[in-house]
Amino acid sequence: MVIGVIGGSGLYEIEGLTDLQEVDVETPFGDPSDVYITGMLEGVKMVFLPRHGRGHRLLPSEVNYRANIYGMKKLGVERIISVSAVGSMKEEIVPGHIVIPDQFFDQTKGLRGSTFFGEGVVSHVAFADPICSDLAQLVYEAATEAGATVHKGGTYICIEGPNFSTRAESNIYRKWGVDIIGMTNIPEARLAREAEICYATVALATDYDCWHEDHDDVDIESILEIIRNNVSMARNIIKVAAGKVASDRPCGCGQALQFAIMTEPGRIPEKTRQNLDLLVGKYLKK
Repeated sequence: MVIGVIGGSGLYEIEGLTDLQEVDVETPFGDPSDVYITGMLEGVKMVFLPRHGRGHRLLPSEVNYRANIYGMKKLGVERIISVSAVGSMKEEIVPGHIVIPDQFFDQTKGLRGSTFFGEGVVSHVAFADPICSDLAQLVYEAATEAGATVHKGGTYICIEGPNFSTRAESNIYRKWGVDIIGMTNIPEARLAREAEICYATVALATDYDCWHEDHDDVDIESILEIIRNNVSMARNIIKVAAGKVASDRPCGCGQALQFAIMTEPGRIPEKTRQNLDLLVGKYLKK
């Protein structure tokens, strides 16, 4: 049983890890954001990766999401907890609150590698429910126990960035009914599903974007102040969650590819087969 944590803005390390090791992972999709940090937390093996690299070097569009998730898979990760800073699109989600979303809306612009497939192999993975409900429930319970003000469920709209929304965009997104706005969980969640890894998000609300007339528009200085407080809570949530995880996975995430591959095995190019063996080797028979 191995839990992966992908840290967003402000979360560049996990406190309390023992038996620390830095692991440099090679992937067919290039370099991950940084070296992976492995260790033990609450008796559970954990793999941590700072999404933007240590020192926050990568724009949301520059993150190699495919390499990051492939590396997690290679290290035996079965569940990923994503920690992400977001803007609130609802009055009741106050900056400082935490949201465990259950849906995504993709407003990225096709600049990011969003699938492991192609180059001779076609796969269509079900993504109607993009979050693992079992892992989300566990994380919600952990957040509650840790003392967070937490909202269960909601839609995360993912924009390309790196700029924040215009006022017109922010108001249109609100009319669409989304709850929070961020720049990184897509294609991360899609790739986790393709890798048959359970995925859930701890979304740290830092601001009201720019739609709220009674609050200042989003700016980095105010965001960083709230992030510092929220990251401490996120670490507590991860610690509590680690102690709750069971060894078995009753959800269907671990079989997401079972009926998704459309290409006849004999027609898949050998190079593609080799690159994807970690993900699909158990399903392919010549």
